[in-house]
Amino acid sequence: MKIKSAEFVKSATKPSNYPEGETPEVAFAGRSNVGKSSLINVLVNRRGLVRTSSTPGRTQLLNFFDINGEFSLVDLPGYGFAKVPLSVKKAWGPMIRTYLEGRDQLRAVVVLFDIRRVPREEDLELLDWLEEFEIPTIPVITKIDKVSKNQRARQIKPIIEATGLPLDAFTLFSSLSREGKDEVWERIEDVLKLGSA
Repeated sequence: MKIKSAEFVKSATKPSNYPEGETPEVAFAGRSNVGKSSLINVLVNRRGLVRTSSTPGRTQLLNFFDINGEFSLVDLPGYGFAKVPLSVKKAWGPMIRTYLEGRDQLRAVVVLFDIRRVPREEDLELLDWLEEFEIPTIPVITKIDKVSKNQRARQIKPIIEATGLPLDAFTLFSSLSREGKDEVWERIEDVLKLGSA
């Protein structure tokens, strides 16, 4: 994927705020601090397009980014964060579910898993929603640079067992080495082609 332009469009919390038009969208979802912002920034070769933060729960809105004027990447709020009010946590589910269920432009969701963490209830609930709404899923295991290559298989095993997804469904990604970047783009391009077919 050749990135000619990548621009922030707007933030939204509900359908009336979403960008208008028929531009296809690929969304990114995962626990807070799983590396969503870093992944998007690496994909579009822009260090600061999406704000990264060491504070979990910083993204509390749906953020839409126009890529090449051809499609959009959507950064969904992270979940499972500890340092935000309960009311914000409770708003996450309905906000995300409303977007997933009703957004006709949505072609796929890139779901991120930290290689050091076993998937929890929120992760599995998200996968259930995607299956329920028949939305293609692109699972990515992030932060692979945090464990040695010898440890990878052992760390990945509980993720595969918890999600029930096959190993070859996952892309391994590092924002430091950029390993996995091309494979993530290939999977995104595949669903965008499907959406236009």
